[in-house]
Amino acid sequence: MKTPRVWVLVADGSRARILRDPFRRSGSDGGADELVFRAEQRQLREIMADRPGRSFASEGARRSAMEYRSDPVREDEKAFASLLTEVLDSHRRAGDFDRLAVVASPRMLGDLRHAFTNALRGVTIREVPRDLTRMPSPELRDALAALDVGRVPLGEAAPGPGTRTQAP
Repeated sequence: MKTPRVWVLVADGSRARILRDPFRRSGSDGGADELVFRAEQRQLREIMADRPGRSFASEGARRSAMEYRSDPVREDEKAFASLLTEVLDSHRRAGDFDRLAVVASPRMLGDLRHAFTNALRGVTIREVPRDLTRMPSPELRDALAALDVGRVPLGEAAPGPGTRTQAP
């Protein structure tokens, strides 16, 4: 029976780390087994540097300033979640991992749930709403082991749809 390869995604709104098989090589420092992503961090004042413009009122000749229709920072976070989904899905299609555990800040976890494809949802075994992105690699691996995020549900060795469990 083949042991499944488990990858762990650790993410927040602007940073992400993908740990490839973090529980197999407990003695390594993990630098080579980790993919790191950073979104371009822009301040709100940089995003909204241009004024939104003006519009005529529906009646008369008055004009007033228009407001932004969405939160640009949230849009950047959602785009980052989509980017991570594309990267993970391409690795899944290439057969690089069998199972995925997700440890993310609560807001990012929601964005990832929304962005994940059905295939990624099918291989996700655990979701933990915590932000561990700033931890050094050895401490992060210890924290993940303590959370038991890499545990594959009993009786499963190969990927199967619908095997997601929630962490306590």
